[in-house]
Amino acid sequence: MRPLTPRRIAGICALLAGVLFIVVVFSLQVGAYPISVRDVAMTLVRGALGHWSNIPSSDRLIVFGLRLPRIALGILVGAALSVSGASFQALLRNPLADPYVLGVSSGAALGAILALVWLPQFPWAMQGLAFLGALATIAAVYFLGRRKGQLDSTTLLLAGIITASFLSAIIMFLMTTVSGRDLRGMAFWLMGDLGTAPAIGLGFLFVVLLIGIGAIYTTSSDLNLILTGEQEAHHLGVNVPRVKLVVYVSASLLTGLAVSVSGAIGYVGLLIPHVMRMLFGSDYRVLIPASAIGGAIAVALADTLARTVVAPTELPVGAVTAAIGAPVFIYLLRRRLA
Repeated sequence: MRPLTPRRIAGICALLAGVLFIVVVFSLQVGAYPISVRDVAMTLVRGALGHWSNIPSSDRLIVFGLRLPRIALGILVGAALSVSGASFQALLRNPLADPYVLGVSSGAALGAILALVWLPQFPWAMQGLAFLGALATIAAVYFLGRRKGQLDSTTLLLAGIITASFLSAIIMFLMTTVSGRDLRGMAFWLMGDLGTAPAIGLGFLFVVLLIGIGAIYTTSSDLNLILTGEQEAHHLGVNVPRVKLVVYVSASLLTGLAVSVSGAIGYVGLLIPHVMRMLFGSDYRVLIPASAIGGAIAVALADTLARTVVAPTELPVGAVTAAIGAPVFIYLLRRRLA
């Protein structure tokens, strides 16, 4: 295998970025109102140059008002969930770990629901409580999954599934306390929704995403060693408690932020890191950026399917990712437990 150099990492990221660009152009084209590639390109160029008067009003509304912000949100959410999944898989040394399976997404969703029910006048409360819910859930699953001081893969998965079920029950109870009009929107949001503009700006989401992924990337070499075992990594000079703190907090922040603006979109953090490992290897120096771009591609495509398969009606994005991800997860689980 070729050595992993900065130039090779940059080449892999550039390749994936090219695929992402193609997906974005395709997503801008298709929908209830299709637009040609030429019109999409002219609209984007004229908008970038500030020539808004030369853009037809319908194209300006659809491209800049509806589709582009939605695609950008999907890119940020996909990157956050995928990097979180890759991080949890390394720290927990379990290839089946991801925010959805471990219940972290449910914990973040519970925090977001509590903010919607009790603190609707504070837009930042949703993101803050979602982060705290994600952090508390991963801490609980981590301690429940330990046996005799060591992580047990089967116990860890069972703890995550049970925790997710318990948190989902609490969410269902809370949903019975809201009005019928709000209930439908909340249920759709819980299944994954990128159609609603977040209360906080995309620029802020992008900055927080960069900080979270950047913090995790600083531990990439240490994560490679932790995969061999915490004791072995400690003997090789890794400050395991510091790495665990950085990764758990950063991954919980990314998960909480993603869930607070899009609902619970499952299986992205599970499947994308696996695909990236098969394509580019398991070295976390390339796996983290590759997973970020791969997750962005996956959610952008899933959202495109969600709003075009039964257009003009939209499907929840989480329903699309679950329909594809659940069979693959069952296959991976059988291989893991065989």
